[in-house]
Amino acid sequence: MSKKIRTAIEPTREQNYAEWYQQVIKAADLAENSDVRGCMVIKPWGYAIWENIQKALDQMFRDTGHRNAYFPIFIPKSFFEKEAEHVEGFAKECAVVTHSRLEDDGHGGLKVAGELTEPLIVRPTSETIIGASFARWVNSYRDLPLLINQWANIVRWEMRTRLFLRTAEFLWQEGHTVHESQDDAMLETRKMLDVYADFAAEYLALPVIKGEKTEGEKFPGAVNTYCIEAMMQDKKALQSGTSHFLGQNFAKASEIKFQSRAGGLEYAWTTSWGVSTRLIGALIMAHSDDDGLVLPPKIAPSHIALIPIYRNEEEKVEVLAYCKKVEALFYKEYFEDMRLYVELDDRDLTGSERNWYWIKKGIPLRVEIGPRDIASEAVMVARRDKEPRDKQSVPVAELKAYVLQNLREMQDVYYQRALEFRQVNTIKIDDKDEFYRYYTPKNQDQPEIHGGFALAHWCGDTACEEQIKTDLKVTIRCIPFDAEQEEGKCICCSKPSQQRVVFAKSY
Repeated sequence: MSKKIRTAIEPTREQNYAEWYQQVIKAADLAENSDVRGCMVIKPWGYAIWENIQKALDQMFRDTGHRNAYFPIFIPKSFFEKEAEHVEGFAKECAVVTHSRLEDDGHGGLKVAGELTEPLIVRPTSETIIGASFARWVNSYRDLPLLINQWANIVRWEMRTRLFLRTAEFLWQEGHTVHESQDDAMLETRKMLDVYADFAAEYLALPVIKGEKTEGEKFPGAVNTYCIEAMMQDKKALQSGTSHFLGQNFAKASEIKFQSRAGGLEYAWTTSWGVSTRLIGALIMAHSDDDGLVLPPKIAPSHIALIPIYRNEEEKVEVLAYCKKVEALFYKEYFEDMRLYVELDDRDLTGSERNWYWIKKGIPLRVEIGPRDIASEAVMVARRDKEPRDKQSVPVAELKAYVLQNLREMQDVYYQRALEFRQVNTIKIDDKDEFYRYYTPKNQDQPEIHGGFALAHWCGDTACEEQIKTDLKVTIRCIPFDAEQEEGKCICCSKPSQQRVVFAKSY
């Protein structure tokens, strides 16, 4: 009888994926549920990941000509009513402010007072309130393109919440741009989707599929919605970024007009695009293991944990002094384009306890230093992508070069692992019965055990899309850009189809 392998996270991914996800967050101390229903508290380690996401994306936005601004969190109800499809898409998720103050109720409590003339919507997205400003800022073709980004919080009143993936309040960035022509706006829409895809691959080590959303899945009020889709380790898809070509819909709703080169007055063409703290959920589910969080080095809050090993007070003094010298080797050092940070863990814990603390937090490298290491002028280095006891002796004189080389290797390893996992769990299906079997769990007690991505034909009819969604909880994630044109039959109704789309269960 084989001995059961103990893991730091219980249950394991295989035993209960949803609970494993929650336990990874808890063990890594990333976030917790707030006293406010459906909201989360993002703790320092989790927020530092978000800050690194911000830093990287902010530079990419700046490099493509965008500038940051900030707009109100409150949106007058009348603004939403200007774009019918938009308000219909968000109406059930809106939090609404109807009063301006609290007053003493005369019984030791408080009562709501000061009813507003017009209710204010706590922003679920900002197209309408930003559009009002754009209408004032844009007067001539000389004012275009207008390229603006906002880092903000968003409120969408979700019924079922899960940390990072779906909460009533979350953090995001939303880009909003105005253009002179349809072609310029479409070029911007596709460019920013490429920015997201490049960021996901380069920083998050996350391979994604770029494509267009179907009519039933697109952003309310958009003409076209484009997305990047990633596969998680339970083989579900996670939408990891969207970019919307809004046409002139929101320009007409907000009266964004400009004097054209010919002298006439024309409505502008607009776009919007965004990613959110959901990306942290993607990191967890794409890379982490049964011992805790796994972080690609280019997004990790810190890169090295120095773990002193000693048996008595005399050794402690010697080892900690040496650890500080090693820490100083990396002062103001950079890995790729980001600052390299070291955590010297001098807490009153055993070496094993400190080791497992940093394993669960996903720090890329752990460096153990004890009296024997000092004597030999070498340290023991462990990589997070290896087994916990897999350690390498590295001379201190070579440590800096070794660290930088291994961080680069780990970044590539995580991307290749995720890519290979997606490739293994993506298949072409042409038979309807096979398609239904692929997404039907063999064991109903483990509904998370299902198929991955299916590349199958679809006729373009929303009715077929809805039928599959109803039967299997499977949706069309996107119509991939790189899909080859080929004759086929719709997986649902057998009508003719010209290309395959990506089907999957999703978050």
